[in-house]
Amino acid sequence: MGISSNGLLVGLVFSSLMVATYAGNFYQDFDLTWGGNRPKIFKGGQLLSLSLDKVSGSGFQSKKEYLFGRIDMQLKLVPGNSAGTVTAYYLSSQGPTHDEIDFEFLGNLSGDPYVLHTNVFTQGKGNREQQFYLWFNPSRNFPPYSVIWKPQHIIFLVDNIPIRVFNNAESVGVPFPKSQPMRIYSSLWNADDWATRGGLVKTDWSKAPFTAYYRNFNVIESKISHSFAEWHTNALDAPSRRRLRWVQKYFMIYNYCTDLKRFPQGPPVECRH
Repeated sequence: MGISSNGLLVGLVFSSLMVATYAGNFYQDFDLTWGGNRPKIFKGGQLLSLSLDKVSGSGFQSKKEYLFGRIDMQLKLVPGNSAGTVTAYYLSSQGPTHDEIDFEFLGNLSGDPYVLHTNVFTQGKGNREQQFYLWFNPSRNFPPYSVIWKPQHIIFLVDNIPIRVFNNAESVGVPFPKSQPMRIYSSLWNADDWATRGGLVKTDWSKAPFTAYYRNFNVIESKISHSFAEWHTNALDAPSRRRLRWVQKYFMIYNYCTDLKRFPQGPPVECRH
């Protein structure tokens, strides 16, 4: 069945290969991994917060690993002057040839838009950055941030709107994350040496502690059978493709595929397919 938001259908049919959706509980599904008493779970496991002060940030990770599926998390980012802070939310395996799917939210001065930084690592190699301004205030409400990870592609969604598609380009020699299960991680930390305007704007510690909130973790896990062909292969339906073009036209501020200074010999091969 499709996934709908305000009439938008993301044309991704999860067949009988998919386990039924379940809503997570932070006590059951996640471990608070660092930051002392800064990370907290409350409301019976329905809400989690991470905090950053001048001494330390904080973080958590999932107990389980996942290999393919759809993962949703609602985030409410640090409000006000969050310059210098980074809220990272990502999937990653371990080791020098790890795979990774990244959302990173780069803090802003009050009144400026948050920057969403995305990246995909395959076999330990990243450098596939795309950045976007968010078209709403992400510290006011709890929009969902989602990853749909299938053997054919990875789709990044913000508030159920696709913003990026990373297609499987193994046919032209580009590795694709398909064999390493990943855990979900998130952290809130200080990166004022680079995060806001290239490090020109420093963290204002008089505003600390900085806090981000998480709720409504949801996952649709996959059960891969013998044939990937059993999956519905269409990445996006026509309305979703229009929304993707809208985001990339009006809100994308960096795309590694068009950075000719960085890649003077031409863009990476996956950008041409």
